[in-house]
Amino acid sequence: MSSLEKKFTVAMKSIARRSDLKAYVEKTPAIYQLLQSAAAKYVTGEKRQDGLEAGRRLVDKGYAISLEYIGENTTDVQACEAAALELSLLIQALAERKIPARVSFDLSHIGLSIDGELAYKHLTALASQAQQVGIELFVSMEESAKTDSILWIYERAAAAYANIGITLQTQLNRTTQDLNDLQPVPGRIRIVKGAYQEPEQQTIPRSSALNERYLQLVEQAIRKGHRVSIATHDESIADEVIKREWIHEPGVEFEMLYGIRPDLSSRLKNAGYPVRIYLTYGHEWYLYLCHRIAEYPPNLFQAVLDITDVGMVDSVLDYE
Repeated sequence: MSSLEKKFTVAMKSIARRSDLKAYVEKTPAIYQLLQSAAAKYVTGEKRQDGLEAGRRLVDKGYAISLEYIGENTTDVQACEAAALELSLLIQALAERKIPARVSFDLSHIGLSIDGELAYKHLTALASQAQQVGIELFVSMEESAKTDSILWIYERAAAAYANIGITLQTQLNRTTQDLNDLQPVPGRIRIVKGAYQEPEQQTIPRSSALNERYLQLVEQAIRKGHRVSIATHDESIADEVIKREWIHEPGVEFEMLYGIRPDLSSRLKNAGYPVRIYLTYGHEWYLYLCHRIAEYPPNLFQAVLDITDVGMVDSVLDYE
């Protein structure tokens, strides 16, 4: 990544956290509609039905799926309750339609930004419901300032419910130790590079060194007996995982975001490797779009094409 791209990435991550810009976008119909066109490549739609329909089509093509109702940093109790209810309805809909899927979410969407016990209450209620219908839940990782709280809540809940997994960010220097500390917890581990803007002294930047640490964490998790989701669009990492034959270990899979590198997803799936597509839906797509552009600056070019209708394509149709 060039120095210009690095600066652009930092700028986009900063824009993503600007609540004033987000509010301005939401209150300006013309801008909202334009950016929503760009977000459509990465977000299935604003309604639960959108996520369910896109998910079913991918399942029919031979992919596993995860579904997320987008949202985080919710600071109103009623909004947290509403988010938890939506997730409950999503679990119910997946069970009724017999769509095999995971359900993912941020703890700050269901109470963490207000009170950890509120998030814990919602997490365990959802885990109990999901366990009864054979659905796995996944807790996403957020900014490093929340990591201790997220892991604390996750470990408490996972001690009672084995159907909860956790996400770890490779970019954080602390993650190797966090993974060690999770040794007794039975849940699946999803390993990502990390999309948040963090203090430099706490992270390692996008580089060959970060890729090497990613591979080390994958190996560490597998050797400790965890089921592992290798969540990356980096073809060099995917090829190395295959070369080292880790993908053949029990419970190991590739996971990729909807709309990003469908060519790679198709290649891996058609080669016989387990591939899961992570789909999102909901109104809170602004932050998600900013992060997709920040992690891979050329996505900005596609966003411009999508805004002008030149590049608008149903992403599901790109998957083979």
